[in-house]
Amino acid sequence: MKALQYREIGKAPEVVEIPTPEPKPGEVLLKVTAAGVCHSDIAVMEWPAEGFPYKLPLTLGHEGAGTVAALGDGVTGVEVGESVAVYGPWGCGRCIKCAAGEENYCQRVRELDINPPGLGSPGAIAEYLIVDDARHLVPLGNLDPVQTVPLTDAGLTPYHAIKKSLPKLTPGSTAVVIGTGGLGHVAVQVLRAVSAAKVVALDVSEDKLELARKVGAHEAFLSDGDAAEKVKDLTGGIGAQAVFDFVGVGPTVATAGACAAVESDVTIVGIGGGTLPVGFGALPFEVSVKAPYWGTRDELIEVLDLARDGLIDVHVETYSLEEAPKAYERLHAGRINGRAVILPNG
Repeated sequence: MKALQYREIGKAPEVVEIPTPEPKPGEVLLKVTAAGVCHSDIAVMEWPAEGFPYKLPLTLGHEGAGTVAALGDGVTGVEVGESVAVYGPWGCGRCIKCAAGEENYCQRVRELDINPPGLGSPGAIAEYLIVDDARHLVPLGNLDPVQTVPLTDAGLTPYHAIKKSLPKLTPGSTAVVIGTGGLGHVAVQVLRAVSAAKVVALDVSEDKLELARKVGAHEAFLSDGDAAEKVKDLTGGIGAQAVFDFVGVGPTVATAGACAAVESDVTIVGIGGGTLPVGFGALPFEVSVKAPYWGTRDELIEVLDLARDGLIDVHVETYSLEEAPKAYERLHAGRINGRAVILPNG
């Protein structure tokens, strides 16, 4: 089968021919219908050789959807031919976090060397994908896998972050979304769907700000040195009750802190390496600063239900498997507006 692999540190990913896998007992083989392209993959490919956490070659793609092609011995709960989405942050299934569906916070992943597809295990940008357990599959039903596959990360991650702050997003509140690309433009829609907050979008790209307005942002303006002051002006000097930074570099994290109101949440979702000082006087009183990771299995089901009800819709650009390297080039250059989706068998 064909697959997109990161094969050598510092080199671009390549489309290669590798053996088609067969499911072992307990595993499920998917024929991939769609796979998302994410900035996290670029972060992986920018890590230096020293301390690189995964074995190479690595098939990329941690957002996956497909049809069940074959079942390993003992698998129940899914049927051959069923259309499914893959829950990516795999865990052990037995610790207290996994028992609650919070496999994104599994306590034994390092001990057992468990890795998500595309982030250590073979990923979804391939014609076929092995899923380690049927519990990591969510039925899609009549949802379009191409439109839906980004929701397994670009939908689930912002939904998880926003859900934690919902008690503060009451009528009259303000939520700020910094970075309105793949995750951020979904975050705007989630906020509009599940909260009463006024949604303010910040980005350095006018194209992405226009997308944010199109999907429901009440206000949208450039993320520059004046952005926090504009948020304060919009809120009568109070600031925002929740700020979600989907970039996570130093300047955006600083902006996030400067937008925060008393007793607000600042959630740093982006993995740009920025940090926010916390201490008496560093931020308004009782500001909570969080850095979440992905989301839970039940939250993925909720996200797909929002899509099923027409409340969230990902803006996608589609590429063939042979065009996958080009998709990563465009993403790295900031030229993807929304989410790139690879069609390995399309």
